[in-house]
Amino acid sequence: MANHDRLHPLRPLLKNWVWEHGRIGTRYLDCIDGEIKFDEGKKSRFAAEEYIFVPLDKDADDDASMESPPIQETGLARFLRAAQLGKPEEAGSMVEVQRAVQDCVELGLFSSYQIDAQEASARYAQEPMFDDEIRAAVVDDIRRIYAGARAQLSLYDFSVLYGLPTPLLINEAPFIDWRVRASPALPFVSLPLGPYCLLVGAPSGRSSRIGPVAWKSAATMGPLKDHNRQIAEHSRLWLVATTDDQLVAVQSRLAAAWSPKPDDAKP
Repeated sequence: MANHDRLHPLRPLLKNWVWEHGRIGTRYLDCIDGEIKFDEGKKSRFAAEEYIFVPLDKDADDDASMESPPIQETGLARFLRAAQLGKPEEAGSMVEVQRAVQDCVELGLFSSYQIDAQEASARYAQEPMFDDEIRAAVVDDIRRIYAGARAQLSLYDFSVLYGLPTPLLINEAPFIDWRVRASPALPFVSLPLGPYCLLVGAPSGRSSRIGPVAWKSAATMGPLKDHNRQIAEHSRLWLVATTDDQLVAVQSRLAAAWSPKPDDAKP
């Protein structure tokens, strides 16, 4: 983990938030110290947290040396750029787009289970277990919780909403399951692909094979209007935006939540 050139698994998505603000880089809120910062360049080095990869296919061999899901980087990059530009004709063939969407789902789930994986790893590390036993126990836990969700999502219909009127936020765990997050529940999952484009999945009713990906120009967020609030409220490490104004609004809420109290002293 000491390799400073190691690229974050979500970097393919984060590249859509790299803007030229006089300098090329990314605006982000450091949720650890509450400061708004600028990350120079295109490598998203601010996203440097450790992560644990677990192959969710129950029949897959576990390779502890793998750090993130295997993705088709070129096809995914083309798809994400086309989504941000609102040009579906530049996204690739139908099969290439389907694969890119599958890669997005894999990355989304990967980011979602990191808290559970890190907590499980720390918990098992307190037990009289060897490293390979700890790894096996973590893999079992994560597969038990998330393998079913992955199987469900493989049958979802996915749409790319592009040309959104308000820029989206992204954090270290940007995949939102509106079935459990929203009240009342909504039959959607979503992943921000760029500041102005969103991947949305909904149940299809199919029993096999992924369907074609729909592209829709969207003037509103519709039922997913609380997307940015959901992303901001569930940020633990970092929050990326296109403007400081969006980050300042979240920063003020963090500052209020962190107001010191007499009983806050750490043991």
